[in-house]
Amino acid sequence: MNRLIIWNCGGFLNITFYRQDGCPLCDEAEQMLKLVQEDYPLTWTTFDIRTDDAVHEKYMMMVPVIERNDEPVLFGNIGYIDILELFDK
Repeated sequence: MNRLIIWNCGGFLNITFYRQDGCPLCDEAEQMLKLVQEDYPLTWTTFDIRTDDAVHEKYMMMVPVIERNDEPVLFGNIGYIDILELFDK
């Protein structure tokens, strides 16, 4: 499973980032992740929803999606501040 891991003073915050190729919002969200990475220690891998039929059906109208604890917490137009706010949750 692909995870975005952010160091949060209390430990690691595991987040799954779902996207698909040819999706401008997905590209923008990935750029926001890279910008956050400049200020906070994080790593992630990409999960293309088209590689899994169940995931594709679940998120095809929502990508990009960031999931936390198996629940979508961000989707669509994801900005830098949106990602930072996950640290407070």
